[in-house]
Amino acid sequence: MIKTPICELLGIKYPIFQGGMAWIADGKLAAAVSNAGGLGIISAMNAGTDYLKEQIDIARNLTDKPFGVNIMLMSPHVEEIAQIVVDEKIPVVVTGAGNPGKYIKQWLDADIKVIPVVASVAMAKLMTRAGASAIIAEGGESGGHVGDVTTMCLIPQVCDSTTLPVIAAGGIADGRGVSAVFMLGAQGVQLGTKFLVAKECSVHQNYKEKVLKATDISTITTGKRLGHPVRSIKNPFSRDYFKAEYSSISEEELEAMGVGSLRLAAIEGDEKKGCFLSGQIAGMITKEQTAKEIIEEIFEETEKILKGANKWVK
Repeated sequence: MIKTPICELLGIKYPIFQGGMAWIADGKLAAAVSNAGGLGIISAMNAGTDYLKEQIDIARNLTDKPFGVNIMLMSPHVEEIAQIVVDEKIPVVVTGAGNPGKYIKQWLDADIKVIPVVASVAMAKLMTRAGASAIIAEGGESGGHVGDVTTMCLIPQVCDSTTLPVIAAGGIADGRGVSAVFMLGAQGVQLGTKFLVAKECSVHQNYKEKVLKATDISTITTGKRLGHPVRSIKNPFSRDYFKAEYSSISEEELEAMGVGSLRLAAIEGDEKKGCFLSGQIAGMITKEQTAKEIIEEIFEETEKILKGANKWVK
């Protein structure tokens, strides 16, 4: 069975994280992934402390394995959320949408492993100096908020820039992707889009169907004009937003267009007004499975590929 230093660092069976997807990564999904041997992650998103406490309680009622919390640093509740993970003795915090430097000492003092998501070498170096425990390097193929550098190019450069363990994210959905990023220097992987179709994922069925029916060209990136590009599945909302982005509309009006669109997709399944965040890898996802089936299948394939890596190269 494949193990890396990430497994020992976090007390998990397989070196795989479930992405902290807003409105999707709840306590139920996190517990299922953790029970299957990975690291389940609850998204704190923009919600307040009551929501996060509720999801933590749900996860703890369903698993005795480690799980983490994803903290979006742009959240209006970030100060309270930063303290809640300390009070609740959460073992791992994953951060996104900003620099967590302000909170790292507080978390480390509470024996929390701090693992920021980065999209550049510069940010990886900054987080290394700040005292992070590991780094998630996320390529632009991923769903949701994305950077410009692809996973293939980003991972080896981040690995060369830091002494910390690197977890690769973006464009990974099977054992081939896991094997590839291991060869690039990563010690683990984070998957988001793949877990959208987990049977334990409570996202609206319309969302799952969009992922299952996606092809290699089914996603679009919007929001570059605003400085925070987002990748989602093409639908009336994303196409209208893309057109508006290159019109005379003001940035304030453009921002307003996106308010509530992810909730409309994830909770209500609104195929016209919802924003269905998804990575480019969606075209490879063709079936619903349990979290356990997803993880075991991926690592069985990874092990087979790595053992036969000299098939073509003599």
